[in-house]
Amino acid sequence: MSTPRFLDLPTGVRSARLGTSRGDFAVLEAGPAEWSSAVPGSVALLLPGWTGSKEDFLSLLPLLARTGRRAVAVDQRGQYETAGPDEPSAYDLNELGLDAYAMAEAMDAGPVHLVGHSFGGLIARAAVLAKPEAFASLTLLGSGPAGLGGQQAQLLNLMVEAIPTQGLAAVYAAKRELERRNGAAEEPAHIEEFLARRFRANNPVSLTEFTRQLVTAPDLVAELAATGVPAMVAFGVDDDAWSPAVQREMADRLGAQVHEIEGAGHSPAVDRPEATADALTAYWNSLSRDAATSAG
Repeated sequence: MSTPRFLDLPTGVRSARLGTSRGDFAVLEAGPAEWSSAVPGSVALLLPGWTGSKEDFLSLLPLLARTGRRAVAVDQRGQYETAGPDEPSAYDLNELGLDAYAMAEAMDAGPVHLVGHSFGGLIARAAVLAKPEAFASLTLLGSGPAGLGGQQAQLLNLMVEAIPTQGLAAVYAAKRELERRNGAAEEPAHIEEFLARRFRANNPVSLTEFTRQLVTAPDLVAELAATGVPAMVAFGVDDDAWSPAVQREMADRLGAQVHEIEGAGHSPAVDRPEATADALTAYWNSLSRDAATSAG
């Protein structure tokens, strides 16, 4: 679970709703006054992970906006401040991927740079597989080639069983207590309140299906590589979800660039926002230079 360091909107970041052909999505966005939709690759779309939200990118958004891009972080369907239906099939990864495509299309700025954190990376992968032409690049940020396994999968499967019977409030309390026993720090009161409120605000069916697919998602690295969409794999050197070794191996199979972020765990956008923004910006700029060289 990503834990934002603060909740007040930084200067230049605003809360909005993004209307798409597949519904409205709650977003946080930032962009320079001189932003132009006519500039290729001028939009970055950021997808949060399991139990996360758009607030996970609060520190990152203004840093990306300073580079001349419009940066948009979203709550996905059924997640925090975006409504979602009570039908489990609505949260299939392919459906969630089509949502991301609809968001990119609604921005009307040509192919966008897509960033998926953790479970959001699995959704970003589904979006690229469905509509590769909609994306200028894909960055998998602390994400992996397939669902999580081992002890993490066991705990997630318990949550899948518990959510429908015990409810989100009880499941969150148990989850937070386990985290504390495992050494998680006590957050400031307003952050603790936000984490609990965000978890409880999820559609229970959405969170159940997100959790299920976080375990069962298949390995589609070969299919993703075949799309030809440029990719970068970035992760904190202390990532405790998919290991750095697993992510490096995925990058090798993708033919993707690799960027390791020092001083960061599973949530680089929170742990090291400046380093994360620098990595993303350098990668996107390199793609622009390559495109200009090819055109010339």
